[in-house]
Formats: sequence, C-alpha cells, structure tokens
Amino acid sequence: MAKKRRIVIALGGNALGNTLPEQMAAVKITARAIVDLIEEGCEVVVAHGNGPQVGMVNNAMIALTHEDEKQPNTPLSVCVAMSQAYIGYDLQNALREELLNRNITNIPVATMITQVRVDADDPAFQSPSKPIGKFVSAEQAKMMEENFNYIMKEDSGRGYRRVVASPKPVEIIEIGTIRTMVDSGDLVIACGGGGIPVTRQGNHLKGASAVIDKDFASCLLAKELDADYLIILTAVEKVALNFGQPDEKWLDSVSVEEARNYINEGHFAAGSMLPKVEAAVDFASSKPGRTALITLLEKSRDAIQGATGTTFHL
Repeated sequence: MAKKRRIVIALGGNALGNTLPEQMAAVKITARAIVDLIEEGCEVVVAHGNGPQVGMVNNAMIALTHEDEKQPNTPLSVCVAMSQAYIGYDLQNALREELLNRNITNIPVATMITQVRVDADDPAFQSPSKPIGKFVSAEQAKMMEENFNYIMKEDSGRGYRRVVASPKPVEIIEIGTIRTMVDSGDLVIACGGGGIPVTRQGNHLKGASAVIDKDFASCLLAKELDADYLIILTAVEKVALNFGQPDEKWLDSVSVEEARNYINEGHFAAGSMLPKVEAAVDFASSKPGRTALITLLEKSRDAIQGATGTTFHL
C-alpha cells in the first residue's frame, strides 16, 4: 500500500469564527474540508490560530479581577492554554463526528495542549506587533492603555486592537508525544494559537507574555514531523502580487527563490500575507520534496490535487 502523504494544516481565523456560536458552526465546515483530505489518502495534523479567542479569554479574566479583588491577573500564556483547550474541544468533536458520518471509525482524534519554547532575548519582545482580541474604538483603546497597560494599535482602518510580542518558535516541547500519536494513526490537533509561549529557565518552563504566529509554529511542526505538505489556509484562494491593485497578479506555482524576491520587493503585507509566505518558503526550502500550499479552506482538496492554490517548491 502506498505511503500516505503527511500534511500539516494551519487553520486561519476564518475557519474558527469570532464567537462561541460562530465557532461551533465554523468547525463543522472546517471538519468537512479536513476529512476530505483524509479521504484523499492523506495523514493530517491540524494547527490553528487563536487571535479572537485568546483576546476573549484575556478580557474575561480581566473582568474577573474587577469582580473579585483577590483574583490576580491571568498571564497571557495561561489565556493561550485556555484557548487551545476550548478550540480543540470543538474541533476534535466536529472532526470525530464528520469521520463517523463517513464511516471512518479507525482514526482517533485528540488535542495536545502544546508548549512552544521561544528565546527570551527575541527582539520581538521589544516591539510588540501581534494583534489579539476584538476591534475597539479609539476611545476604548485609550481606556485599555490607561487601565490595563496594553499596547493598542490601529489595524487597517478597522479599529484598534491590542498588540503583543510575537517571538519566533524555537522548540515544540511536546513534539515526542505528538509524533508518537501521529505515527500511530491519530488525527492530532496541536500547536493551537501558535503554542503556549514559554522560555526555559533551567528545568523550568516559564510562560511568556506573547502570542506565537501560528504559521511559523505550523511550519516548525511540519518540519519536526517530516511532513510532505504544509497547507496554510486563509481568506483567499491564491497569493497575489500587487494585491487589490489594477495590476494584481495571482500566483500558481512559485519557487522559493522567486518567493524570496517577492518578499524583498515588499509585495506582502506584514501581519497578513507576509508570515504565511515566509512560513511557506521556510518549509519548502527545508528539504527536497517538501511542498507548501496557501489557499482557501474549501479549496484544500482541489489544492492538494494541483487544481488551485499557490504552491511553493524548491
């Protein structure tokens, strides 16, 4: 029997919704797309973002401190852990249900609460840039800066959001367990929200006030699992040059050398398409035969068949 293609899927926010009811509906659609890939003969590992969710958890924890003065403020790393668990809860149930609906009964589904080590000296801690939580008005942003010591930034004309440090992932702490589960045939959800950010202090892992970019964490996960594909799912079917301009050009297949040139020319927006392209290039260049894809969730099956999406290769 032919070896299954191992795929790490990085789910964007559009695959999860912005509220609990939206998430419960969204994961059903997401589960169908993922199980489509399993029916194509792929071995799938799922990673996901947590931008809106970790912000909601953090806001809820702040509200708790206002209700009970004995309650200390909850560290952001703990909020990431909470978001991993409740997103994983919805995702794994939706995936299990979809598998059973298709009479696939031999694939266990599990969420691994995942810590990801970052460098305590990463320069990202000096220049927070990762948006989390909901959009707020200028007045609300000012209040949050004054009351909670948050750093708030305007986001593409859509309002203000809190920004936190986004250091690069260095090590996936639970990779041995994840690898064992994947090798035994489990459908694993891991590195949720980019992973719980931790720094090493001797034998102790200390939570960091940060959010790791899920695309970079997914890339590291894919490399550590020796995956054949990294599929980064986003809100567009393909990557474009001069996006939104009259001379917009959609990309089908791109070499890592071409993609690096496009990055250097400034074609991709920081905090949007840039980290996705950088992660795709990193994975595709890490070993011969590895391929990265960027496309829409609902087009993932077509993309793996070569019918759409933007492919990155050596």
